[in-house]
Amino acid sequence: MRISRSGFAIGASLLSIVIASGTAHAAPDASALASAPAANTLPTSEAGSAKPTAVASVAKPAQQASVDPNRPVPPAQRSTPPSESTEQRSPANPSVRTYPRQADGHGVMLGGYNMSRWAEDWRMMRDSKKRKDILDRLKYIPIDDAGKIYVTLSGEVRYRLNDYSEPNLVKSGYRLEEQTRLVGGADVHIGPVRFYGELAHGGLSGYNYGVAPAKSRDALIAQQFFGEISGTIGTFGLGVRYGRQEFTDGPSNLVSQKDNNTIHTSVQGLRTWGQTGNVRADFFDFKQVTLGTQGLSDDVADDKTRFSGATFGLVLANSKTRKLFFDPFAWRERNDSLKWGRVTGREVRNYYGARLWGSLDQLTLDWTVDHQSGSFAGRDISAWNAFIAQTYVINPKNWKPKVGIHFDFGEGGGSYGTGTIHVAKAPFAGTIAYSYQGALNFTNLFQASPNFTVSPFKTLDVTTEYQHSWRVSPHDAIYRGAGTPYTGSETLPGSNVGDAIRLQATWKVTRRLSVVGRYEYFIPGPILDQLGYVNSHYLASWISYRF
Repeated sequence: MRISRSGFAIGASLLSIVIASGTAHAAPDASALASAPAANTLPTSEAGSAKPTAVASVAKPAQQASVDPNRPVPPAQRSTPPSESTEQRSPANPSVRTYPRQADGHGVMLGGYNMSRWAEDWRMMRDSKKRKDILDRLKYIPIDDAGKIYVTLSGEVRYRLNDYSEPNLVKSGYRLEEQTRLVGGADVHIGPVRFYGELAHGGLSGYNYGVAPAKSRDALIAQQFFGEISGTIGTFGLGVRYGRQEFTDGPSNLVSQKDNNTIHTSVQGLRTWGQTGNVRADFFDFKQVTLGTQGLSDDVADDKTRFSGATFGLVLANSKTRKLFFDPFAWRERNDSLKWGRVTGREVRNYYGARLWGSLDQLTLDWTVDHQSGSFAGRDISAWNAFIAQTYVINPKNWKPKVGIHFDFGEGGGSYGTGTIHVAKAPFAGTIAYSYQGALNFTNLFQASPNFTVSPFKTLDVTTEYQHSWRVSPHDAIYRGAGTPYTGSETLPGSNVGDAIRLQATWKVTRRLSVVGRYEYFIPGPILDQLGYVNSHYLASWISYRF
């Protein structure tokens, strides 16, 4: 087992830069914020992540003179926080909405930049005193004198290295991936009407990476394009949007744009919402977007899929030190060509659940429970999920140490039988919370992950985590991050899936530039060991610039 010299050298150098230079661009002390934030998953990743993605510490926006009672509160840390969540420290105003903006279902907003760029509102840049450079001017380009018609431009450049000592836990020589993401977006506002479009390019090169997946390589994709009309009537906010878009209104264990991938996950269809000060409702009807690799013509809405339903929200607390939200949901997912065990067929799956999340003084939490029902190829479905994460800030000063633990449970069983199917799944969500290198999915899995985070400098977060994983049903397979089974695992007894040691360092160099280093050492348990799978190191590092 080894990590390639080039990948290790670059990754190690980035980590050393982070640790050595974390004070170079110190941001305002996050301890000035009323309730101490904590990191969340990975992304999220794939804010991970990503499971729900958030940051380990959030800097106060530079233009903000006092604590904002509506400031975003990240969910509890599920595992090492992804960079996708820590890139959000910058000074944009969110859109005016009646429901608290951090919980309105329009994306995780932590200081300005959003993982879904359409969720940003830069009207504050009308004031020339707020602009610091030419890129700030691009955030608000007025078309008329009244300022009701304007354009916002956005972009991102990300260069990333992934290094696997034993790809897919198989002795096959190391793999090195060099990934490039280029994104450009335009947001046109005409009074209450807006049109948003976003083009993206994904590049992939390296060594021993096999067939390039569309999520990593796409010559050009219209990642998002939609029209929207929204506004308020008194204290009641309404909106409707149609087109291709990113959807994250739900636990990111279940739905996310998968920012860990080079190309984001999009859906296409209709979304409507209504909200008051303490209650909201979001209704949607989408098709999945199938990615190609050649250009605009082969990224299409898949008629064999459908995802529809409703997510609701209720504000339980919204003070400076306590922010708590309750989000029940009811969804329906159809896939005409899904495989469980040795059978491929039509699945209709219903998701009924709720998420309780937010912060209570020094504690942040993110709890989700859902039951899944429906049918697959004429067989009934009955499965449970539970994602329970919490983080406690030991000391909001000095290095701001935080301790956390998350428990992730996805039921399994029945994939290879003839009766009821008990395997749990997600409509579309990343899996880096369970394994950075894609070794595991939450299906038929119970995972316990204690973690510890420190912030040696105001712009540097370092998290270490240990994970142990068990198989829920011994009569079902162990599943990879992509959702495919480890062939033969369903025939072997035992519950010990494996252990992992993980480390991540995230440095917010400037309000637009971030550097991340990530490491995982995965040790297969006896079941995978009997099948010939081996220990594997994974090292990743990337630089991201957003405007």
